[in-house]
Amino acid sequence: MSNTDRVKYLRGALVAFGLIFLVGIYPLTILWPSGWSWHTGHSDYLPMILGIYATLGVFLLLASRDPLAHRSLIWFTVWSSLVHGGIMGVQSFENPEHIGHLWGDVAALFLVAIVLGLLTPRDAAAAKTA
Repeated sequence: MSNTDRVKYLRGALVAFGLIFLVGIYPLTILWPSGWSWHTGHSDYLPMILGIYATLGVFLLLASRDPLAHRSLIWFTVWSSLVHGGIMGVQSFENPEHIGHLWGDVAALFLVAIVLGLLTPRDAAAAKTA
């Protein structure tokens, strides 16, 4: 795949993930709580994590305009998604009541990391040819 095509697909992925982070996670916590919501009943955790991901969603949408100028944000999203998903994956195995997260938010974070990681040019020379 050419770098021009990679950047075109990267723009689409940034828009899709940005919108999901901005407005899609909260409905998932209601529709599929065993895969997306880590606490039952009142939780101060949920609004905090929703706020963080909504903010990241806004910045991913902004980055979609010129992905090559925002590679550090994209790589932050890749690596933080791997770390966050990895920690949640371990916690899912340690606490059987959270095993549904392996098919929900854990899998989603790994998907985000894989897609953005594969589409983002890795060096300045590759980025200039896009």
